[in-house]
Amino acid sequence: MIHATAVIDAAAGLAADVKIGPYSVIGPDVTIGAGTEIGPHVVIKGPTRIGADNRIFQFASIGDAPQDKKYAGEPTRLEIGDRNTIREFVTLNRGTVQDEGVTRIGDDNWIMAYVHIAHDCRIGNQTIFANNASLAGHVSVDDYAILGGFTLVHQFCAIGAHSMTAFGSGISKDVPPYVTVGGSPARPHGLNMEGLRRRGFSADARKRLKDAYRVLYREKLSLQEAITRLQSAATGCDELQLLVDFLGKQTRGIVR
Repeated sequence: MIHATAVIDAAAGLAADVKIGPYSVIGPDVTIGAGTEIGPHVVIKGPTRIGADNRIFQFASIGDAPQDKKYAGEPTRLEIGDRNTIREFVTLNRGTVQDEGVTRIGDDNWIMAYVHIAHDCRIGNQTIFANNASLAGHVSVDDYAILGGFTLVHQFCAIGAHSMTAFGSGISKDVPPYVTVGGSPARPHGLNMEGLRRRGFSADARKRLKDAYRVLYREKLSLQEAITRLQSAATGCDELQLLVDFLGKQTRGIVR
């Protein structure tokens, strides 16, 4: 399962069926779960925990030190869940003590070539990062979000669940759930309706979200006025409540 040219530190913990390709380097304080496959020329440094059934392709750099000038060697970590696909030249950095000290990647994410996920980012489940999408530090990306190729996200931004960014998007404010944005700086371009259909959102839920989008973007209300309107409309609709909760937590303003 482990190629003869791979370098595995004695302090690394690998499940019995983990596969390691030629010339890969696995450092100390790295644990890798059952069924995970590591391609050739991959470097994984710790403290890093990788779950089960992940596929990490050649030349990825996983768990190296954060690209933060304040970092002084503290034992921060990277945590990766299960069934993620991490393609060529992806870079995933550990956290910093200025935050929670951890970068987290959830389950079932599709992370394409040359993606960069910086320190202290929090990625949910079932997301897609197209080629060269890059996150600065402290960014959160919620479940089922899709980032188009060459999307750039400013530090401390939040990307809501089921949202979508067009290729080349420059994002410096939060992207609400369900919304499609594009351009640099990014601007809203409606709801991610096709994504909602594919994920089984009911016709009623989609209609209520379209009404909410109109309140948020078309009626020339202040953000707080829009939130107040949406709070009353969200009664009995979990999908809309998700949007209201996101808007209540935003700190940078939203793409608008």
